[in-house]
Amino acid sequence: MTVIPEDFLTEESVVSCRKSHHPEEVKKNLIHRLNRIEGQIRGIKGMIERDVYCDDVITQLSATQSALNSTANVLLEGHIKGCVKSRMDAGDEEVLDELLTTISKLVRK
Repeated sequence: MTVIPEDFLTEESVVSCRKSHHPEEVKKNLIHRLNRIEGQIRGIKGMIERDVYCDDVITQLSATQSALNSTANVLLEGHIKGCVKSRMDAGDEEVLDELLTTISKLVRK
């Protein structure tokens, strides 16, 4: 079981009880991407511990950030095509404000 440090949790992540229902193929894709990113982070940590040249570490950080952005895009696409569409079909237009907030968080990075 993964334990998330309390200072990392946002109010939304603590309050929300909603669930996503990703197709199994998408879920496997996301998990594969996140496992790769986790490995990249461990590699970067090792680079810091070995005093690797800063530019090389920055290059790896950039590659990891790109992988995170790509993963977020896959998740956002699924969210729009699944969760948002379902809620819109059910007449819940409040989901549009939620989507705008979510997109705003993504573009702030």
